Amino acid sequence: MIQLGTRWAVGDETPSRLPQVVSDAIEGVEAALAEEDTDTSGWNWTLTWLEGKPVCELDDGTLVEYDSDADEAIVTPYDED
Repeated sequence: MIQLGTRWAVGDETPSRLPQVVSDAIEGVEAALAEEDTDTSGWNWTLTWLEGKPVCELDDGTLVEYDSDADEAIVTPYDED
């Protein structure tokens, strides 16, 4: 079952209910974008819950998912191909 969560702007604080490893991964994605001088003004993250696990998608298509068994975040960068 998919459950809509929330949206927040790039650079804003992540929702408190996210596992810390997911929040850390999101911060890492945002830091990499800033390092590349990517203009993320107006970009947002969308949080949905799939089978009780958070899935965060950035407006450019980058995904951050949570593997609860390993307690780790999986970052899948957007690929135009």
